[in-house]
Amino acid sequence: MRPAARPAQALWMVLGAFLFASMGVCIKFASSHFHSFEVVGYRGLIGLLFLLALTRARGVSLATRVPLMHLWRTIVGTISLLAWFYAIAQLPLATAMTLNYMSSVWVAAFLLGGALLLQRGSQPLRDQTPLFLTVLIGFGGVALVLRPTFDGTAALGGLSGLLSGLTSALAYMQVAALSRAGEPESRTVFYFSLGAAVVGFAGTAIVGASPLNTPAALWLIPIGLLAVLGQLCMTRAYASGATLVVANLQYSGIAFAALYGLVVFGDRLPLLGWVGMALIVGSGIAATFLRERAVPRLPAEEHA
Repeated sequence: MRPAARPAQALWMVLGAFLFASMGVCIKFASSHFHSFEVVGYRGLIGLLFLLALTRARGVSLATRVPLMHLWRTIVGTISLLAWFYAIAQLPLATAMTLNYMSSVWVAAFLLGGALLLQRGSQPLRDQTPLFLTVLIGFGGVALVLRPTFDGTAALGGLSGLLSGLTSALAYMQVAALSRAGEPESRTVFYFSLGAAVVGFAGTAIVGASPLNTPAALWLIPIGLLAVLGQLCMTRAYASGATLVVANLQYSGIAFAALYGLVVFGDRLPLLGWVGMALIVGSGIAATFLRERAVPRLPAEEHA
């Protein structure tokens, strides 16, 4: 039996979701002056410095026996960051946040695909019906959120949001594999931050850098700090055993993003957009439940 959720666990998860939504606000302000490569580069650099100090304080060695696993996690995680940050710049904040949180549905789709590929004659297809319906509802929500009325720029932002959710799911599954290999969370996030900094600044060298002598540059500092603190809060929430309640509280980040969008940016989404977001959240919660039954005790899902 899974342990019951403690109030402290729930509060840590809600705080982590709030920090990630707040990070999205900073990204939206920064993206008007800096392109996605720059934002990812500075997010990685600030996170790298923070984690370097944290691992030293905790006495965590940065030496690893599985460098290729970290490399794959860094590749898919950095692609997810680039796609998500671009989506935040182009779409309403709540929409971009929701598409990134599609990662739970993508994981369910991967589990479904694996189950069908490995299926034997004694395992009927109807056993996978709940998972199939969950995935179908999730993508139905996407169809409502990404309505054909989007113009070219918004359509590209929507596709980037979908890509961020897909690659976030791949990164999450790799984090789970690293956890099973005995890698501490701080080491995993350290190498991810290192890779994000390298890719971000390499892309900046190609695309071109924006001047830092602008007040908008100040938004780059909290992006990295909020990302690391949000991840640490979510890790703390799962520290004494993940529960369905705690796992699903991550979706409170969408509510925070919607509130930010309404109050700070004046976002006005049509009714079908809200319905689509509700379907995605519902399918994500169902996917989390089904995933907990199939593969219990996985680490916290990452979104930054």
